[in-house]
Amino acid sequence: MTVYRIPAAYLHQIEQELDSDEKETMLFLCQDLVPDLPVPDVRKLLLALNAREMLTPVSLSELLYRMKRFDLLKKVLGIGRAAVEANLATCPQMVSKYRVLMTEINEDLDKDDLTSLVFLLMNDLGMSHVKMAKDKSFLSVITDLEKLDLVSPNRLDLLESCFLNIHRKDLAKKIQKYNWEAPVHPIGSSLKYVNTLQASFPKLSLADPPGIVNKGRLKNGACNFQTEQLRMAIPETGGALGQVSNKYRMQSQPLGVCLIIDCIGNDAGMVARTFKALRFEVRCHLFLNVDSMMRELYEVARLRQHKNYDCFVCVLVSRGDHQGIFCTDHIIPGFSLERLKSFFIGDRCPDLLGKPKLFFIQNYIEASNHQETPSLVEADGGLCTIPQVADILWSQSKVDASTLDRSPNSSSYYLTTLSELLMDPHKRTLPLLDILVELNHKVYEWNRTNPAEPHSLLLEHTLRKKLFLSGT
Repeated sequence: MTVYRIPAAYLHQIEQELDSDEKETMLFLCQDLVPDLPVPDVRKLLLALNAREMLTPVSLSELLYRMKRFDLLKKVLGIGRAAVEANLATCPQMVSKYRVLMTEINEDLDKDDLTSLVFLLMNDLGMSHVKMAKDKSFLSVITDLEKLDLVSPNRLDLLESCFLNIHRKDLAKKIQKYNWEAPVHPIGSSLKYVNTLQASFPKLSLADPPGIVNKGRLKNGACNFQTEQLRMAIPETGGALGQVSNKYRMQSQPLGVCLIIDCIGNDAGMVARTFKALRFEVRCHLFLNVDSMMRELYEVARLRQHKNYDCFVCVLVSRGDHQGIFCTDHIIPGFSLERLKSFFIGDRCPDLLGKPKLFFIQNYIEASNHQETPSLVEADGGLCTIPQVADILWSQSKVDASTLDRSPNSSSYYLTTLSELLMDPHKRTLPLLDILVELNHKVYEWNRTNPAEPHSLLLEHTLRKKLFLSGT
């Protein structure tokens, strides 16, 4: 088989044409491709890519395109910008979307913004890193954060929070868009490439057959997929993997953190008393805007106490729409509820891996063009998509915001009933799912007798065991 390699003269010409900033960008873009490169040197990088058959006219044109060196595309490869864009739209890409995003942010970040960013990262980088970072580029700072495991393709909340703090919402929105579109890589996985093809695992769910994944192989320029067995073990709570139990361990003191964010102000006290009685460490916040809520979510996700606790609870009350919440800003589209869970899943909050994470949401729906029939209790329904990650319970009530207009100081019927059930000594001895089924029934009965104020209730979960909040 003939192996195609880029002529060394072309590589030499490209290396000579790049300035120092462009060389840094190329090294950053290719960091996952040649992670064992001993010295950060563009010439050695290009030679290594060529020797490993990763460099073809298509992949080289992608690199130059990402660096916006359209002149070199034409001069060295004889390819126009439009042709590269057409290839990128139809062919597998060599450079990860994460590294492309970081280089785009690097181009949009001025020196004052970078100085502010480094200041915000002072505690995370450490003083020695901060002193070094003053003259560094954004990409160098990102590399330092990657080494500290503070930033990765699936962990960008720190950066997003910093950009919001320095009033660069445009950059925060770039990260939000990436989070919506980019695939989530399994915990502990690294990005692997075969020639110019990025091989990635498909999204796995609890409903997937055990361990079947695809692995990309490049053959004659095409992609053949062969199935291989991937053995996966889901960590058990409170013990070794080999120990089998039919219920979650709920014995820590306290049981865990209960984060309450009430942007309406009618339910925080009641909910706080309930979870304090259940032996949770309660953290309560009123009237947060979206930026403040994101910072709080990020800080709570980083708490070291999770390592010693057995559970996590988040209660959120806000106005919103069918996709997200507005907090106190009333900015549309608001904060996506899908992202709420992402702060606490295993790769971003490893101390909660294998432990139950419970979310209780009261969303007061503002008027919009979207219509749904809220007169029924939607159990295991499709009102929103819940990431198929183990050990998540999601209970969400939706009611029209006109309820608040008619009675601004009234408590949520959903949260009031939930608190009553959890505080009942007899109910507390039941598995949590049994309690929530009774909650569904009570909300259904409420809808029958209060047709002008119907609730839509969603209950979905990926719990693997029985959960008793009594700690038995």
